[in-house]
Amino acid sequence: MSEFKSDFLRTLHERGFIQQTSDDTGLDELFRKETVTAYIGFDPTAPSLHAGGLIQIMMLHWLQATGHRAISLMGGGTGMVGDPSFKDEARQLMTPETIAANIASIKTVFSNYLRYGDGQTDALMINNAEWLLGINYLDFLRDVGRHFSVNRMLSFDSVKMRLDREQSLSFLEFNYMILQAYDFVELNKRYDCRLQMGGSDQWGNIINGIDLGHRMGTPQLYALTSPLLTTASGAKMGKSVNGAIWLNPDMLGPYDFWQYWRNTEDADVTRFLKLYTTLPMPEIARLSKLGGSEINEVKKILATEITAMLHGRAAAEQAAETARKTFEEGALAEDLPSIEVPAPELDSGLGLLTLVVRAGLAASNGEARRHVQGGAVRLNDEQINDERRVVGSGDVTGDGVIKLSLGKKKHILVRPV
Repeated sequence: MSEFKSDFLRTLHERGFIQQTSDDTGLDELFRKETVTAYIGFDPTAPSLHAGGLIQIMMLHWLQATGHRAISLMGGGTGMVGDPSFKDEARQLMTPETIAANIASIKTVFSNYLRYGDGQTDALMINNAEWLLGINYLDFLRDVGRHFSVNRMLSFDSVKMRLDREQSLSFLEFNYMILQAYDFVELNKRYDCRLQMGGSDQWGNIINGIDLGHRMGTPQLYALTSPLLTTASGAKMGKSVNGAIWLNPDMLGPYDFWQYWRNTEDADVTRFLKLYTTLPMPEIARLSKLGGSEINEVKKILATEITAMLHGRAAAEQAAETARKTFEEGALAEDLPSIEVPAPELDSGLGLLTLVVRAGLAASNGEARRHVQGGAVRLNDEQINDERRVVGSGDVTGDGVIKLSLGKKKHILVRPV
């Protein structure tokens, strides 16, 4: 459906968020008539979400911005099982303590995108452990399990892929889709939630919830999924050569986060402006017409706007200024990422490959060696071609640091302590 009448669906459609819905017309009409409550579930598999999940958070942001109520559902209960969807093997089971710690850490990001409170359109942060941990297994089998067809569950792509590859799918994991479906019913009962959103890989699980709701007497429930994004070159969103692009600042600072978006491929700039910023569509249309060297200025705007939403405007502008000083003036910016190395280690001498790995510029000595052999490693802006080079206290500059660089865009300051 190309002509949505509700503000929310029209906004999502024009910005490229919608892969499919369970009922375009019915959902559009619901959003026109009512203040709608919708949710997205987040698995606490790590202490932070990464940039690949940012599209989901932005969907909740636009839901609230257009006058509706968003629920960010933490999977404290389902996290005990783990989502098997399209995974090659079972997730490692987490302890309740790890799950609780991950949830506490993940929660800190959401307030940058959503307004939480008790008002009609204030967002809610809810943990499905509230109803899942207290379930009586026999009652659950009788009241909920009887509505599920094993034949149908086996037909889902997420299950078939594992079975077709002759990879084990445990009974524990098989229950995940039942628990997620039950979440939808509980959220409807408790909060009048009518819509579940998620990535397109969650389509089967969400439809399960709609079907279960129908069988258990809820009002009509709806599904909306977003496309699973890759970059123009096919790389997975939220990943870089050095690992995940985490959203929590204690796992990835504002500068490195800014740099990730500054390095966006040319073909992705317009799409990312629509998905990850709140810039008005006419402004995005204007920026999209710029080409040549001007595309680099647009990438800086993209990086600054995305970073400002997560880390605040001041941190975003500081990251942009740090990059400008480093790349345009050649200055040594104090806000560059840094690591501390005990001074006695530098006095004794530290192998270059070891330092490159410790700085996070390579995952192993072998990778660091390849970077050196390829001419990508610089020490205080001087290219180093000797993989046996020893870095010592004599390399400390007058600024009291050693500048270690990989290529033109990754710089780490080594600080003796």
